[in-house]
Amino acid sequence: MNDQHILKSYDRDLEAIQASILKMGGLVEDAILQGGEALAARDVEAAERVRKGDKAIDALEEQINEEVARTIALRAPVSRDLRILLSVLRLASSLERVGDYAKNIAKRVNVLAEGRPFDGADASLKRMAREVQGMLRDTLDAFVRRDADLARQVLTQDQSVDQMYNALFREILTFMMEDPRTITPAMHLHFIAKNLERMGDLVTNMAEQVIYLVTGERPQEDRPKGDRTAYMGAGDLGSP
Repeated sequence: MNDQHILKSYDRDLEAIQASILKMGGLVEDAILQGGEALAARDVEAAERVRKGDKAIDALEEQINEEVARTIALRAPVSRDLRILLSVLRLASSLERVGDYAKNIAKRVNVLAEGRPFDGADASLKRMAREVQGMLRDTLDAFVRRDADLARQVLTQDQSVDQMYNALFREILTFMMEDPRTITPAMHLHFIAKNLERMGDLVTNMAEQVIYLVTGERPQEDRPKGDRTAYMGAGDLGSP
């Protein structure tokens, strides 16, 4: 086997791994979008599809990890190629966690479907889900195009997600203060809002990884963040 053939085979391996991460990202995008729509419509069947779809996301992460490990073992990559493979591992890990949050949001739809809709909050959560999905789409595009500028734009978009979360927190708190009967469903809404905010943080981490992939350097400036409102024990509620 000549050197040129080996290089072509190696390039195909890298392309296949990057195609897998894009496929995984597409599934996670769908989970975010469908989860938000299922919530707004109180569609239990759609929420169940999101929950079941998480298995495919997990399987892809495992496949990517195996492909990367095999490529590192066989090819002993250095410099830029090694950076690509390590970046893919980190992207896959973040995508899996975002998928877990989408699954956990879908679980709440069953409970919320039993009560009356919170029209304003439901619409806000759907918009928040679309914002996070858009951030993920831009991050994946930045990865494909090796576009550090586009990845940096994602960092600024996270501030919008934080601001949406803060506004939702205040709205949900108002529901509970005005009518104690809404406390339980409002807590579920808060769980969903906090999980979406954490999704935004994970996608922002992914964008930072793309910047590192392209430039070889981590972003030096502090990440822009919205005002962080104290929240109702969400540290326990938000875990996958």
